[in-house]
Amino acid sequence: MTSDVIVSKHAEAPLTLDEAPPKTLGVLDQGALWANLGVSLLGFSGAIALINPLGNRPLSFLAAITAAVVGSLIGTAMVALAAIPGQRTGAPAMVLLRGLFGARLSYAPTVLNIVQMLGWGAFELWVIAQGAQAIAGSFGVEVPYAVWVVLGGAVTVALTIRPLGAVRLLRRYVTAGVIISMIWFAVALFSRGPSLGTGTWEAFAPSVDYVIALSVSWVPVAADFARFSRSGRAAFAGVVGGYTVAQVACLTLGIAALALVGNDPAKVWDPFVAAPLGWLFFGILVLRETDQSFVNVYSTAMSLQNLLPRLDRRIISVGTGVVVTLMAIFVSADDYIAFLGIIGAVFVPMFGVLAVDYFLLGRGENWDTSENAPSRWLMVLPWVLGFAAWWMLAALPDAEELGWWTGFWTGAREAIGFVPQPWMSAAIGAFLVSGLVTLALGRLSRR
Repeated sequence: MTSDVIVSKHAEAPLTLDEAPPKTLGVLDQGALWANLGVSLLGFSGAIALINPLGNRPLSFLAAITAAVVGSLIGTAMVALAAIPGQRTGAPAMVLLRGLFGARLSYAPTVLNIVQMLGWGAFELWVIAQGAQAIAGSFGVEVPYAVWVVLGGAVTVALTIRPLGAVRLLRRYVTAGVIISMIWFAVALFSRGPSLGTGTWEAFAPSVDYVIALSVSWVPVAADFARFSRSGRAAFAGVVGGYTVAQVACLTLGIAALALVGNDPAKVWDPFVAAPLGWLFFGILVLRETDQSFVNVYSTAMSLQNLLPRLDRRIISVGTGVVVTLMAIFVSADDYIAFLGIIGAVFVPMFGVLAVDYFLLGRGENWDTSENAPSRWLMVLPWVLGFAAWWMLAALPDAEELGWWTGFWTGAREAIGFVPQPWMSAAIGAFLVSGLVTLALGRLSRR
């Protein structure tokens, strides 16, 4: 009996989709994972979009913090709800979509998610390398960028080989170091009296929209780890509790750091490195950033298993890690990030369709994740309408390579005489459109 308990506590993720996932992660494990994902070096510089989302109407400090709290709660609630079907069925996120669209139709969002995860994984390695260079530079040491990328890639691959062990490592050791580092920097930054300005509440809704987008970018990942949870409550509470607190704290530090460098995102890390013992605590945050790349690479492997269900995930993970590392070395992050914005808009409306179909229409009781799940073409309609609603409401990208995309949606707005207002939320709008259309279609089909 004792040996069985020991084995279950230290069980690892299955190698193929044919094996059942062990239910070993409790609320503390999930909370530690999502708390670490909520703290990101990108969050510090990204706080500029929270403070001034429209570029000309900055928020007051109170308005920005309120937007961070409200946006995080809404966004993490979406992620947490997306985690529950994974816990109940034991299926990874993209395999869950077999029940929504059918097995063959699920391949389309799966490919999109693979592209997205590869991009974000490469971007995270870029961030890790930049942070490591900033620390080394403070000591006058120059290490080539590619060296840091390769080191970050090696750590990332090592974590993906034993993903549940990585989650336990975060809970037992890394989380404590992150908490201490965040508290240390909060004292160091706010003791310098950053000028946070007056500002207004005028652009509150776009700020909330930005924070929601930060959170819901994890929707395609949620079930990949929730499938190992002991209960749906543990999965839900871990996401909402861990990620919300961590993201609000991260954005708050970002606001303070930006205030100290004249709101220049390119210099946002300077106050951290310059703080007493800043190199040490910032180094902890840089090392912790590998959990972001780890999650992206592991979820890429899970997505690929929807296409190749019997291929060993370790082989996929190693191959994916190599590809991500090479992308981080040779591909410009600035060129790729705009494209990721387009792909990211895919998953909010998709979650709206999934949530209504699974929870409200009662299909969760007979959710078919088999390789022979029949195609459900009707569910594509609310997904596409939700995607269109996002771009009718969202701030359009100004990147030169995406001029055709901006032009298309600008023309669509002009064709119907629609002008998005500052208070409108693309994320909430897309979710409502996709969810309501799904509900209407479900009711009609029953009749």
